[in-house]
Amino acid sequence: MITYPETIETELQLEELLSRPTTEVINLFKTLDGDIIFLGIAGKIGPSIARMAKRACDEAGVSRRIIGVSRFSNEKEQKDIESYGIETIRGDLLNPDFVKSLPRVKNVIFLAGMKFGSEDNLSLTWAMNSYVPALVADHYRKSRIVAFSTGCVYPLVEINSGGSLETDRPVAIGEYAQSCLGRERMFEFGSIQYGTPVSLIRLNYSVEMRYGVLVDIATKIINEEPLDLSMGYFNVIWQGDMNAMTLRALVHCKSPAGIINLTGPETLSVRQVAIEFGKLLGKSPKFTGKEAPTALLSNAALSYDLFGKPEVSTGQVIRWIADWVGHGNRLLNKQTHYEVRDGKY
Repeated sequence: MITYPETIETELQLEELLSRPTTEVINLFKTLDGDIIFLGIAGKIGPSIARMAKRACDEAGVSRRIIGVSRFSNEKEQKDIESYGIETIRGDLLNPDFVKSLPRVKNVIFLAGMKFGSEDNLSLTWAMNSYVPALVADHYRKSRIVAFSTGCVYPLVEINSGGSLETDRPVAIGEYAQSCLGRERMFEFGSIQYGTPVSLIRLNYSVEMRYGVLVDIATKIINEEPLDLSMGYFNVIWQGDMNAMTLRALVHCKSPAGIINLTGPETLSVRQVAIEFGKLLGKSPKFTGKEAPTALLSNAALSYDLFGKPEVSTGQVIRWIADWVGHGNRLLNKQTHYEVRDGKY
């Protein structure tokens, strides 16, 4: 069990916590065969999950190549990842020749994708979310693949339903969700065609101090902006817990591809979370609209059977974020658009 601080004061401290491997992850890397490659490492999740894998290997006393692939928008980003002992390869996953040049390792974590601004460039959204997975599924046909997807492929469900299950039929609303379902179908096709073991991770939503639904709510309160209540309920999971569960999904890959929902156990109320943030921040939240009877919710009971429940409670994350935002610490300024109900992100 990891011991967590009362407050998180710096990004270095935050990044250390997000990448701190659990005992279960360390034990995984004692027995897992092969090297591991992270495709799309330079996003919000990639650096911390890859660093967790590297730290787990070090603590397990095993030698594994940990490789990160990205276009790398700036040199510092790449050097920061390399400083953790991770090899990097710069290139564009939309280029089939580049994908074919990548080392064929045993374990693949697929993180690449497009959400923010997807409505502004739908062809690129489809290319990143569906075409790239097809290239990867073909190149890594002899590997095991854990691929990030999203709970957005589910329909809106009743608030008291407990959330969508992996066995529920997807009803992808909007082209972003449809393209993500396309991503899943490409990996499913590869899994069936080549017998590739695959786990599809439907994430909904990951949070830490610098981005996520909770940060979106807290910043609106700080800025005295009204909160839209039409999407009145949501799920979240602390990114450190999500990182550990995703790595452990490597041993649960199967053919045909399996699906695992990753999120926290609570159905959270935007109104109630905002009120709690208001108390911590000394602000009175403002609201607009009213809660609809449905929301985008996932049921993660399967993941708890496989990995146990998240170690970090939502209440703890709310307190951390209130302190972080209240002190004006750096944010990524990448809104989740959790309030969107028509799929247009």
